Parts: sequence; structure tokens; C-alpha cells
Amino acid sequence: MVKEQKDRLIKDFQAKEGDTGSSSVQIALMTHRIEQITKHLQKNKKDFASRRGLLRLVSHRRGLLDYISRKDKANYEKLLERLKLRK
Repeated sequence: MVKEQKDRLIKDFQAKEGDTGSSSVQIALMTHRIEQITKHLQKNKKDFASRRGLLRLVSHRRGLLDYISRKDKANYEKLLERLKLRK
């Protein structure tokens, strides 16, 4: 991920100025990485190490999404819509 892309994602999803580690920011960064790894795996079907990393990332993102859904349902719905994720 290029630094400019990462900075843009952080700026788009931060709750307040200087927020780089909130759940929303982490989910946005993970979603971008998941998309990149998915494209890689479409070309490299036998890359099982990357596939394992992808599954780990998806699981971690799911856990963070579950946490947000418990704490702030409105933010959860907004985040799903902005990232174009389905439940």
C-alpha cells in the first residue's frame, strides 16, 4: 500500500484529528489489504501462504466489525455502506 493511499484512508475514516488506530480506521486499512491480496490470489492460485494470511485478515476484520456492531450500531451500518461490505 502506498503511503498516500494509507494517509487518505486514515483521513477518510478517522473519528477526530490524529486518530490513526480506531476500529473504523483499522477496518478500512484491512479492507484495502484484503482487496489487494484477493487480486494477487486471482493471478497466483497456488500461493497458499498468502491465502492463509488473507483468511487471518478477514477473521480479524470480522472481529472488529462485531465489536463495532455491539458498541455503536449506527457507525457499524455507516461503515458497511462506505466500504461496500455485506453482512
